[in-house]
Amino acid sequence: MTSLPAPDSARLAALNEHFRFGLSAVDLDEFAPAVEATLTAPIAVEQLYRRAASPAPERSWAPPAPEHNRLGAWYVTTSIDGSSGGPLAGRTVAVKDNVAVAGVPMMNGSRTLEGFVPRQDATVVRRLLDAGATIAGKSVCEDLCFSGGSFTSQPGPVRNPWDTTRNSGGSSSGSGALVASGEVDLAVGGDQGGSIRIPAAFCGIVGHKPTHGLVPYTGAFPIERTIDHLGPMTRTVADAATMLSVLAGTDGADPRQSRQVEPVDYLAALTEPTSGLRVGVVAEGFGTAVSDPEVDAAVHAAVDVLRSAGLTAEHVSIPWHLDAMHVWNVIATEGAAYQMLDGNAYGMNTDGFYDPELIAHFAAQRLERGHELSETVKLVGLSGRYTFEVGGGKYYAMARRLVPELRAAYDAALTDYDVLVMPTVPYTAKKIPPADVALGDYLDVALSMVGNTAPFDVTGHPACSVPAGLVDGLPTGLMIVGNTFDDATVLRVAHTYEQAVGGFPTPPAVMSSAR
Repeated sequence: MTSLPAPDSARLAALNEHFRFGLSAVDLDEFAPAVEATLTAPIAVEQLYRRAASPAPERSWAPPAPEHNRLGAWYVTTSIDGSSGGPLAGRTVAVKDNVAVAGVPMMNGSRTLEGFVPRQDATVVRRLLDAGATIAGKSVCEDLCFSGGSFTSQPGPVRNPWDTTRNSGGSSSGSGALVASGEVDLAVGGDQGGSIRIPAAFCGIVGHKPTHGLVPYTGAFPIERTIDHLGPMTRTVADAATMLSVLAGTDGADPRQSRQVEPVDYLAALTEPTSGLRVGVVAEGFGTAVSDPEVDAAVHAAVDVLRSAGLTAEHVSIPWHLDAMHVWNVIATEGAAYQMLDGNAYGMNTDGFYDPELIAHFAAQRLERGHELSETVKLVGLSGRYTFEVGGGKYYAMARRLVPELRAAYDAALTDYDVLVMPTVPYTAKKIPPADVALGDYLDVALSMVGNTAPFDVTGHPACSVPAGLVDGLPTGLMIVGNTFDDATVLRVAHTYEQAVGGFPTPPAVMSSAR
């Protein structure tokens, strides 16, 4: 944009109506030159920004060949090498496609971002490359990352490597499928309602949602700042610990990082003994209206494994857990409608990194191609905007006021126990629904599994999902939750479990191809 045209009388009248200023046509004519005079500032700012902005680097990428994308998990493939040495040297990484890799297309699973190419790497991408990793490509994610299934994504659904008729979980669907199938060593996932842990559970891998603010979100497409997380998805807990050590730490550009984060060697922490650690088995995490009793039984069996490994475990009741979803629902709908949709991803009014090119691209295509958004995103917009208009933001404010009370309920339990555990997901992966599925069934497959995962996006506690065995040949997950910024203890318990069961199984197709 080289100029910013002054609003005409019709546009001024619409603005007047929007704010209910009560200005007459004569008043608006009087305001017109004053409004036009203010436009010199945004025009100058754009010129100054473009003078300082750097172009995107030249990096090669390619659409995945269909024969190499049987799960639909790749958006584009690349081979971007990092430094010659480092803790991740020689390891391949898939980056969830809501995370910017400079010079490589980023779609965020949505037609509304199609065609966008970021100019600079997200902080996590830069840290992975500095640690020696090779970026193997961008993994497909759900439309604007708002689904726990894996069928709302564009260009198509992501299939579970254990059963390709089933979904791989979302929204980090491609990351989960690619790690589980052995196509990459590691993957970056994002989590606002369980989107690292859900695909980890459905695909039978390790997925760690760090403490909120531990890993910088800078350069990833936001949904709602208070629940945005990035974290590792891997086949082993040791790999998750190594990757977290690389990703963690403040970057000075993310408003989610309100405190200085001291470096921790999470891999070294795994060597510390866990014998005698106390495990609280959260009663409210089991036997829900959507729980499969066999999944509950698998998780109870996993708790018995922890007992046999020297940890103590007993049931604990946290009644707030049953109400936590109400708090999350308001924040995730009204907050996301305000920031992600009306605010074109970034919103305003906070310090930190903004991506003007992404904002402009999304702002234009969101209006032009809004009809192509998923039903889950449309639900967020309709519900969240409605409650904002009716309440003026009071429901969001009430939910935020309740967050400390909700967090304190888990913290109180964590004074008696070192970690809390429950099923990551209440059932195994469901069938990918047909294109003409009824809305109720669509939403059920997309959202009904988040009851145990979403609360910890609101409270910010670290939570790791590890495979808890197979139910009818499909994986499920044991979720381990710890004190904020005590991710090391969560990973220690996860590692102890992994060692006690002798490692985690891989999909039969992976075992067959390895022979």
